[in-house]
Amino acid sequence: MPPPPRVLISEKRILRRVGALAREVDAWSRGGRVVVVGVLNGSILFLADLVRRLRSPVVLDCIAASSYGTARTSSGRVLFNRRLRLNVRGAKVLLVDDILDTGRTLAALSRFLRKLGARRVEACVLLRKNVPRAADVSARFVGFDIPDCFVYGYGLDLRERFRNLRDIACAPPFENETRMKTARRQPEKRAEDLGGFPAGARPSDGG
Repeated sequence: MPPPPRVLISEKRILRRVGALAREVDAWSRGGRVVVVGVLNGSILFLADLVRRLRSPVVLDCIAASSYGTARTSSGRVLFNRRLRLNVRGAKVLLVDDILDTGRTLAALSRFLRKLGARRVEACVLLRKNVPRAADVSARFVGFDIPDCFVYGYGLDLRERFRNLRDIACAPPFENETRMKTARRQPEKRAEDLGGFPAGARPSDGG
């Protein structure tokens, strides 16, 4: 049997932080209509919980794009598998994704939405990984800053499995598939040693 998941961020902390993000987005929108564009498939649970907490008028659509495929590391190419149905011309767009890692996906989607005529595009991500970015992109709204480990659960997958986990867990600390075959086994880390804390906060603020 596979080892139990090492919880990085608990369901309780996730939902509490999503509520805070919704309040931040409402303050940004100032009561105006927001076109929310979710990035499939990883953001789907985050997207649903966030939208239900928004008080601003919302129009919702989704787009499928990824630079991962089924691998643990980014391929460097962003693939679009589903296009938008809504007209975003002149709209204020909130781009919702699960994680900001290399930045390639968010950068490509932001450019795409601006080419479609969006008046303003801001990104909201549940997780921001502490790694160098391959693209010049940032997220205005961030749930948690996390260390450089592969995460799954709460919509994020590990080879298309475990999206239904309520917590966010950290996979064994291998950097990529090749290293998995040759690297020595690293010591187990406790969840509190791994980090995963609200963006801009110190790990010691608990939760």
